[in-house]
Amino acid sequence: IAKRLDIPVSKVRKVRKVTQEPISLETPIGQEEDSHLGDFIEDRGAVSPADAVININLKEMTEQVLNTLTPREERIIKMRFGLEDGTEHTLEEVGQNFGVTRERIRQIEAKALRKLRHPGRNRPLRAFLDGTGRN
Repeated sequence: IAKRLDIPVSKVRKVRKVTQEPISLETPIGQEEDSHLGDFIEDRGAVSPADAVININLKEMTEQVLNTLTPREERIIKMRFGLEDGTEHTLEEVGQNFGVTRERIRQIEAKALRKLRHPGRNRPLRAFLDGTGRN
């Protein structure tokens, strides 16, 4: 076809690809036709069940460690690092929320982070992240 039309073979291949008949993802597959083509196509955007369980466990462990702080410290850490709504808030925003200065929020945050670094407090999370599963 390429010779006859005097065009490159690559162009003919492109045109042939475009003109192929589409196949529905609902096309039955197998002898009993109880499966569909779409059942065998991986959704790369979906979270695997194993990853979903890991994410849930990580969230639970993080909550457990954050619960060792005072309620005020916990809320400040959650706001600063976006652990509540996915939005990281500035010192100024958190300060306005609590009715204190951004410097006071910085001090409370620093104290809370020091507490969280203590091995006694972060052991469950550290064990989880290390993959040992030991508490």
